[in-house]
Amino acid sequence: MGLPRKALRTTAIGTVSAALLAGSATAAAPVALPALTAQNGAVTASPDVRFVDIEGDGGIVLKANVVTPADADADGRRTYPVVVLPTSWGMPQIEYLVQAQKLADSGYVVVSYNSRGFWQSGGEIETAGPPDIADASKVIDWALANTPADPERVGMAGVSYGAGISLLAAAKDKRIKAVAALSGWADLIDSIYNGRTQHLQAAALLSGAGYLTGRPSAELQEIMTAFLTSDLTKEQAMIEWGRKRSPATYVDEINANGAAVMLGNAWGDSLFPPNQYADFYERLSGPKRLEFRPGDHATAEGTGLLGLPNDTWTSAHRWFDHHLKGADNGVDREQPVRVKTRSGGVYENYPDWKSVGADRKKIALGGSQHIGTGVDSGANGGLIFLSSLLDQFAELPPMASIPLLPRSVTAVWQSERYWTEQQVRGTAKLHTTVTSTKGSGTLVAYLYDVGPLGLGKLVTGAPYTFHGRTPGQPFAVDLELHSTAYDVPAGHRLAVVVDTVDPLYIEHNPAGAQLTFSSPAADPSYLSVPLRQK
Repeated sequence: MGLPRKALRTTAIGTVSAALLAGSATAAAPVALPALTAQNGAVTASPDVRFVDIEGDGGIVLKANVVTPADADADGRRTYPVVVLPTSWGMPQIEYLVQAQKLADSGYVVVSYNSRGFWQSGGEIETAGPPDIADASKVIDWALANTPADPERVGMAGVSYGAGISLLAAAKDKRIKAVAALSGWADLIDSIYNGRTQHLQAAALLSGAGYLTGRPSAELQEIMTAFLTSDLTKEQAMIEWGRKRSPATYVDEINANGAAVMLGNAWGDSLFPPNQYADFYERLSGPKRLEFRPGDHATAEGTGLLGLPNDTWTSAHRWFDHHLKGADNGVDREQPVRVKTRSGGVYENYPDWKSVGADRKKIALGGSQHIGTGVDSGANGGLIFLSSLLDQFAELPPMASIPLLPRSVTAVWQSERYWTEQQVRGTAKLHTTVTSTKGSGTLVAYLYDVGPLGLGKLVTGAPYTFHGRTPGQPFAVDLELHSTAYDVPAGHRLAVVVDTVDPLYIEHNPAGAQLTFSSPAADPSYLSVPLRQK
């Protein structure tokens, strides 16, 4: 089993830690709120903002802020719906102040709190463990006892870590009637360990941020050490740890409690890829909504935290207005799956997730190709945040010259040239037969949009790791690539590329290992491409 390169891991942690500090500083910008707000030419009082201490589970102190509507009755005779906002991983308690003010302006009590183990809140980082879920209920208790909050109209929302905690709390606390979970996870292991492959840069970001801004628990430190050092003896313990922290584990309880759930994420989310959110959405039985947009982790809603116009937060406000205030705003009559394409930024609406890629086209992966391992061919997913941000704002995904990829370390198959635009929507699926000269290994599959000159733009990709295989014995591989919405122009081809190294992931290729990809007559290899129904 290959171990991660120490220098790469150290560099990754340093880079993402610096990025996180910069992000924290940006989120901290809207600290001072004006005493008066101009609306339609009239000057009105701003919502009341208070910074308070709330007792969390086990008696720890949670640092929080409370924003109440400006017209709240001093004697508490009038009540308002309440929205509770747990902070994102590593972010301070002021993260949501701008959105909290907007909610309060429209008649909500808002309580935002620093998740335990981070910044000035007490306790240790439990990674959405039972104490974090108990904290959420404690904050709701406090809000109902100390603000004009209506116990029948309780909502939770958050970005990233706050999204995960909100979903988990909805499984345990029946008072929660609506949730907006933005850039979160439903399956923690399928997020940073999908394809049985460690997402190196994502784990480095989380680990580095935890140490910079909080106090990781001993359990978290043990899990991250085992994760980053590829300790397979602790793999099952890690999976169980992640399963306890995955909303997908408790979907039956969420359904039984009946919370209305809105899920929002980005196509290029480096921490929590969209597949696991889509799968979770399909299992929800109550009122639900799913939205995907271009970008990376938390970038789809990031501008909204600074007070700029933001579609994701607009949707979240509409979701709460309908499910907590009873507003007849049409959100219940709209098609519940809304996606924004990476090409051209067009919104599309669907009745369910399976309708997104209702048609499928197969690319045959014929013949037999042999590649060496342990070398980055030049085909890769880029760098966390940077690559997806370039795609989000400039439509410039990672690129590679397909004809120049070294065939000694890269397997390549190409489709015919398409004379009409191909609208790729949903989850591409790879099926192939692999023979390895070693018992362990990692491969990474990519789908590229290839122009007339051979320049390929990355459409999607995903890693796959195997252990315990018999050298020389073929075995089948089935791999879901990360879901996406990408338009392939007329005159272009699609290329399937497979190599064994990508800076995003930890690879497990022993020195000198070779992989063979074949397509037996009885079990042909292919990539199934999801297409929008014509």
